[in-house]
Amino acid sequence: MPLSRRLFSACLLSLGLAAPVLADPVTFATATGDMTLENRPERIVALDVSAIDTITALGVIPTGVVAPLYVDYLPQVAGAAKVGSFFEPDMEAIAALAPDVIVVGPRSAAMADALSRIAPVADMSVGTDALADGKARLEAFGQMLGKVDEAAALSDALDAKLADLRARVESTGGDALILMTNGPKLSVFGPDSRFGWLHTEVGFGQAVQGIAENRHGEAVSFEYIAEADPETLLVVDRAAAIGGGDQAARATLDTPLVQDTRAAKAGRIIYLSPAELYISTGGIQSLNRTIDEVSEGLAGDR
Repeated sequence: MPLSRRLFSACLLSLGLAAPVLADPVTFATATGDMTLENRPERIVALDVSAIDTITALGVIPTGVVAPLYVDYLPQVAGAAKVGSFFEPDMEAIAALAPDVIVVGPRSAAMADALSRIAPVADMSVGTDALADGKARLEAFGQMLGKVDEAAALSDALDAKLADLRARVESTGGDALILMTNGPKLSVFGPDSRFGWLHTEVGFGQAVQGIAENRHGEAVSFEYIAEADPETLLVVDRAAAIGGGDQAARATLDTPLVQDTRAAKAGRIIYLSPAELYISTGGIQSLNRTIDEVSEGLAGDR
């Protein structure tokens, strides 16, 4: 072979060896439709606590996270960079991390356009149907992170735990009222609310029909609770969830109108960890923890 041809062939070989190996694009579902990234993300900034919950459950630690988290069960992210709060992300801190993707939720979604100037933005918000949306986001994160099998295993385990709880609720029967306290203020939530899966999926009947649907619930009085007379009272303390307030839910409900209900007499006032339901709602760990708390409450352990 002539020298010139050998040199040309060597040059092509050298270029081929030096060429980078191209990763396959990754496509996954978001709250706003399918999204495709050119490569599987390695540097993730997460501005949503539910997303941080599920991502860490899959064994991945985000590069940057919001603070405060308001939940106490995610010590894995203590060393992650802090990039502002979920209402006020720190754009400079996020840009400095050079993320491959920025994950937003319902509290940070309004900043998506501005954040998209830094990196692709995935809206992984959990909506009203916290259980269905949470499982959908789990599957999507599994696809995004190359953790499909792990996501499927977590989903199956949640389904099994939920089936056990539903069977217990069906066997004991009865209805429930979902009540949120915020200091002395009271509001109730129905089956179409952010907490509605406790009715539709867990199987509790409705102590009151036709509860007005509002993001913050329908404002009620102690007399309302007494008249509803639920067999189970599921309580969420909003003030405790956000670290404020001066009255704990137990103190607020320590009144004869509540203590004379069937729920109180049967020991079925179940105080649910508020941050899991109010802040990290739909995260796979949050869902598991809430199911465990309801199960323990029905067994008289809370």
